[in-house]
Amino acid sequence: MLGHPGMTPAFDAVIVGGGIVGAACALAFSQRGMRIALVEQGEIGAGATAAAMGHIVVLDDSPAQLALTRYSQSLWKQLAASLPPDAEYTQRGTLWVAEDDEEMQEICRKHSAYSDAGISCKTIDAQSLARIEPALRPGLAGGLLMAEDAVVAPRAGARFLLAEALRSNAILVEEKAVTMGSGRVMVRSGRELQAPILINAAGEGAPELTPGLPVAMRKGHLAITHPYPGFLRYQVVELGYLKSAHVTTTDTVAFNVQPRQNGQLLIGSSRQFGVERREVDEAVLARMLERAGEFIPSLSSLTIERTWTGFRSATPDKLPLIGPSTKDKTVFLATGHEGLGITTSLATAQLLADWIAAKATVIPIEPYLPSRHAV
Repeated sequence: MLGHPGMTPAFDAVIVGGGIVGAACALAFSQRGMRIALVEQGEIGAGATAAAMGHIVVLDDSPAQLALTRYSQSLWKQLAASLPPDAEYTQRGTLWVAEDDEEMQEICRKHSAYSDAGISCKTIDAQSLARIEPALRPGLAGGLLMAEDAVVAPRAGARFLLAEALRSNAILVEEKAVTMGSGRVMVRSGRELQAPILINAAGEGAPELTPGLPVAMRKGHLAITHPYPGFLRYQVVELGYLKSAHVTTTDTVAFNVQPRQNGQLLIGSSRQFGVERREVDEAVLARMLERAGEFIPSLSSLTIERTWTGFRSATPDKLPLIGPSTKDKTVFLATGHEGLGITTSLATAQLLADWIAAKATVIPIEPYLPSRHAV
């Protein structure tokens, strides 16, 4: 809460957005002694964060994506011992599944790429795949096991990060930000927050606050079952998931199932474009569940407990916008993460904090700078 009405507190930075990226920024900045205000009108982690699977995964679509996801995964590992039980952090591992020999060739390529980067992985043949995940349908060609990948409960993770920030140099402003720029954030009540650094981590609301951002909203569906302990061992994802994530012209679905600590199965994934309605699209949900059932035939016999949707912001080159806006020297961007916001939240925060402090970043920040899109 803010102080006495009419007062304008002085902050070192004002962060807009109470998702996991904004919360991570609040913690990283406050740990450096900065006085922080985080502006969020709703519940912490209730936006795109709540529509995420919490999959902390290393991906290799590009060298920049590999560097960012790997760096952030290492930061999650460092944080793991401090996370509360409800964050459910687990080094679950990812099992990428290949349907045929052509996809097994891609498995071999990914194995080489990860190994060259010093990332532990293991190619799984068809017989071993059937043995370690017997719920999968017979006849699959094999897979790739990424044992270091983890999962976290997204909203609990975001709440923890912000709570840690609030213990030091941060405050929470429970209002809606209506404008930001020139060192000022105006909230709906008419109060103005001033700081030399403004962070736009507003997710789907980011383009409203910083017009012209090269991001598009992708609607995604999730479903979760009743608990079925022991049903799956790893987070199991079809290799075709990566292809579906790159499609930007039509709606797509892909097989992606994650076992939670209590035995529930979290089922994804879908991507829709040009859709504004938040309601569950029964046709898309049915396609998503049907696709999952093609890999796990017995899935159709399980009871779905809840379904929901969310919107994620995506950039044309599939990399987030991290760094200063080219149009306002006081505005810094932390958005456009699409399906990797949970994974890359910690790295995003550290890169921004180091850049602002004029410190060398652990990985090069240049591939993620908004200047590549002149925003």
